[in-house]
Amino acid sequence: MKKIGVLFGMENTFPGALVERINSMNLDGISAEFVQIGGIHLDKLPTYSVIVDRISHDIPFYRAFLKHAVLNGTVVINNPFWWSADDKFFNYSLAAKLGVAVPPTVVLPHKHYPEGTTERSMRNLEYPLDWDSIFDYVDFPSFLKPVDGGGWRDVHHVHNREEFFRAYDQSRDLCMTLQRAVKFNEYFRCYVVGQEKVHIMPYDPRQPHAQRYVLNPPEYDKKLLKRVEKDALTLCKALGYDLNTVEFAVEDGVPYAIDFMNPAPDADLHSVGQKNFNWIVGAVADLAVKNAKLAPKVPELRWSAFLNAGAKPAKKAPAKKRAPKKKAAEVSQT
Repeated sequence: MKKIGVLFGMENTFPGALVERINSMNLDGISAEFVQIGGIHLDKLPTYSVIVDRISHDIPFYRAFLKHAVLNGTVVINNPFWWSADDKFFNYSLAAKLGVAVPPTVVLPHKHYPEGTTERSMRNLEYPLDWDSIFDYVDFPSFLKPVDGGGWRDVHHVHNREEFFRAYDQSRDLCMTLQRAVKFNEYFRCYVVGQEKVHIMPYDPRQPHAQRYVLNPPEYDKKLLKRVEKDALTLCKALGYDLNTVEFAVEDGVPYAIDFMNPAPDADLHSVGQKNFNWIVGAVADLAVKNAKLAPKVPELRWSAFLNAGAKPAKKAPAKKRAPKKKAAEVSQT
């Protein structure tokens, strides 16, 4: 029997619905359940063929368990090795290299020294920073946000230097990015599953959390939606994420990728709504079953493998010309 496990924390609606959906398929040799683990023995193989991870970003014990599981053939959605290394500034750099539009962005040094460091740890750091250059490049209004944050924690909307420095002074020892705000007319949040399926959801981040998904959206330009879908797939394939949300703010018809490091995206029924909830439960169930049929599967655990999807294929060398065949009379003379 191949088991699909769901690893989760405070969520109430999605994990149970996912397990129920998979088990309702009545597939021979495949079942789903909530993950149950204790102390992890080094020499004990995991019992799950697939694990859908919703919580290891908050619990280091779970992240260590998942890496051990991947090493021994479990397919984990999403890959904990890449997730551990990812950050938002790298995402923006990668997007720019792939031709996906992103706003001007700068990563900033910590306002306060990280724990265990002093000013001597920062001897390679330019001081004072060239704030004029930074502000000229990014411009205002802009957003100050953590390089590896989520859930709108420690995010500040700043409109001038004074507001920026007040916000920066509150950033503690977090590494922050400053990014130009997009004056958007349309905004989309996209579920991307299996690097194949995209579900575009009209979204308004200016609204209270429970009202951000637009229930009765207007009709959008089909070319715009096509580009949003294409860019969302491009990013997730390059990053290697099988479950993610990609957010686009659209200004003057250009979709700017704003946030796409969400490997455990919100899938709660009460916030995303019934229609979106049904889609994500069904898509993740199908993906988990597909991977269960392939398990055990040990990926290539090298950093280059995680980024190959975003690399351009090498040009083939031109074929060497073959020497012309000798005529029969020439052959007879040798």
